[in-house]
Amino acid sequence: MKKSNDFEFDDLQGLLRFGYGKLTDSCFMLLNIANVEAAKQWLKTAPISNAVTMDSPPDTALQIAFSVHGLRILGIGESIISDFSDEFIYGMTRNENCSRRLGDIGRNTPERWEWGNDSVTTMPHILLLLYAKKGKLEAWRKTVEDERFSQAFQLLRQLPTSDSGRFEPFGFDDSISQPTIDWTYRQSTDPHERDRYSNLLAVGEMVLGYPNEYGQYTARPLVDPKKDHLATDLPDAEDDLTLKDFARNGTYLVLRELSQDVPGFWQFLDKASDSKPKKREQLAASMVGRERNGTPLIAEHIPGILRKDHGNHFTYDLDAKGNHCPISAHVRRANPRTSDLPGNITDVGIIGFIRRLAKILGFGQKPEEDLVASSRFHRLLRRGRSYGNVLAPEEAIKPDIPAAKHGLQFICLVANISRQFEFVQNAWIANSKFNGLHEEPDPLLGNREPLMSGEGTDHFNRPDPSGPMRKTCHLPQFVAVHGGGYFFMPGLRALKYISALPANGGNSSS
Repeated sequence: MKKSNDFEFDDLQGLLRFGYGKLTDSCFMLLNIANVEAAKQWLKTAPISNAVTMDSPPDTALQIAFSVHGLRILGIGESIISDFSDEFIYGMTRNENCSRRLGDIGRNTPERWEWGNDSVTTMPHILLLLYAKKGKLEAWRKTVEDERFSQAFQLLRQLPTSDSGRFEPFGFDDSISQPTIDWTYRQSTDPHERDRYSNLLAVGEMVLGYPNEYGQYTARPLVDPKKDHLATDLPDAEDDLTLKDFARNGTYLVLRELSQDVPGFWQFLDKASDSKPKKREQLAASMVGRERNGTPLIAEHIPGILRKDHGNHFTYDLDAKGNHCPISAHVRRANPRTSDLPGNITDVGIIGFIRRLAKILGFGQKPEEDLVASSRFHRLLRRGRSYGNVLAPEEAIKPDIPAAKHGLQFICLVANISRQFEFVQNAWIANSKFNGLHEEPDPLLGNREPLMSGEGTDHFNRPDPSGPMRKTCHLPQFVAVHGGGYFFMPGLRALKYISALPANGGNSSS
């Protein structure tokens, strides 16, 4: 079994291991390549931060990712490009069907985006992420943007970011629910040993070139070193030692620029709660699925775990009907915390074995289980940053609140865009029939557009075990998409390969 110090952290960009939370100042830059050779020269010495732990936290960090167009401009040949996923190659806005499944219709439609809606003119070649300790960002940025940088790149757009601590713009603690990558291979991917929910995930769920939760290697670009002499310095492909792995220690980076109507959110809740602060807080928490301090709504109903220790240490097995945390709550949709087999059939003995076998074979499915697959195959490693000041509800509900921009630069890292980000966005977030619901998408991220049948999607239901369903109707849209795209964040040896490509472009053998 591998140990943590055996892992190739020196070839990994640090964002896969660290959230850089102590580097409170950040700058996200969307760049186009103005001069290919100058860009390669800059890449050769760029201070890209790796994932090796340090005795003391760094003052700064720099990460880089490329769109497919950026890779092509830098000279990556089609023999490599074609082995990336179709989602990465053709993009987030590749067709109307994709946009509909991602919820990018109405106000979210790509035609209204400020960037990323066209793979040639508005999709950047490079995403550059800069992080620094408080007050150190500007000096750090000046050292990054040296003379070669200015020759190499054109700034297409700088995305707004701000230091809001642990809280997202609506005011909820947003630093809690994250998967833990199993760098030391402690946990088996054998389905016979994985019948309960776990927050520990196989490395290959986030990092390309390693086994995923299926025990398989995600398809990715592999290079024959006999045909490409520059590839000799790339990592070996674990699943084919005759080839080199261009994508090993890399990952896909999903970026979505989301604006949040903070005053609109709290003003709607205030009106729906008859301006009673306690009711307003309860309704807000039920839509999110946690209290503003991060406590899950089923905190009092989790046996054996103290309230202060909750964080990720719970499932919804004891709240199947959503009496405590509504089924449609945002965090419950984003991670239903389901296992390969529901908790109610994890009993032992002959009866338990028969029920398990029936579930494995697909028999006995309840209607509400059809769209809630095992969570371990659909997790996201979130690395976003918010922008705008956090408004307390008491301030946000004031009718004369000054206009201000609030939102989130949503970033997640995944090894499979389709099975992870797009599945979660389509089947869990945007889907109005999630887990047996009826015409009820995510209460925070829902676009409120009517279904093709004409039926509305602007309500939120909360079961009440002591009475009728509590309904909140006519929800406005609280979050809108302003841009987005798919990027590849390579390992450091792959970056070296890119920077060494010959001037005529293409692979070194061409």
